[in-house]
Amino acid sequence: MDLEKKSDLRASDADRDAVAHRLGDALAEGRLTPEEHAERLDELYAAKTYAELDLLTRDLPGPAGEPKISLLKDSGGTSGTPVQASNTIVAIFGGAERKGRWLAEPHTTITAAFGGVELDYRQAVLTRREVVVDVKCIFGGIDITVPPGVRVVTDVSAIFGACEDPKNDTVDPQAPVIRITGFVLFGGVSFKRRTTKERRKKHC
Repeated sequence: MDLEKKSDLRASDADRDAVAHRLGDALAEGRLTPEEHAERLDELYAAKTYAELDLLTRDLPGPAGEPKISLLKDSGGTSGTPVQASNTIVAIFGGAERKGRWLAEPHTTITAAFGGVELDYRQAVLTRREVVVDVKCIFGGIDITVPPGVRVVTDVSAIFGACEDPKNDTVDPQAPVIRITGFVLFGGVSFKRRTTKERRKKHC
């Protein structure tokens, strides 16, 4: 089958997720405006074929010379595809975590009651320039790790609890934003800013 016929093949969810990541990178680099990014995402999730996906990234350079989207399905083509997970995280008398390469929806809800949640955005793919995380933390803790260059905005009400200062390292108005809302009761929300190569210190 030649390349032209392959471009008419139906695209998978993994293919769409890969393009969503490319568009997110282009937004962060300033190659797309927030409005253009939102328009292309709408077209992305309506796309059916490889050809339609290719049109969305044709004017964007690929990292380190990589193709914008491969029309040939090889064994390593989807190794970097983000995992599409639920937009609800619940930890009651236990723990929950989300890390690695995952697709961050526009709105995520976290409920931690007598439990803890670890949320790691270092390899996450944001579906919007600004995503919202609504927390309900009661006698629990929520640890959020973000990479450099991502702004964190907090609007959390704390009653006998605390929400730490995220210590933002950028004031760029085009930087990706993670907005934290909700409330904390006898608990806490903490932030760590690390690169993808940094690991948590293990305690003996």
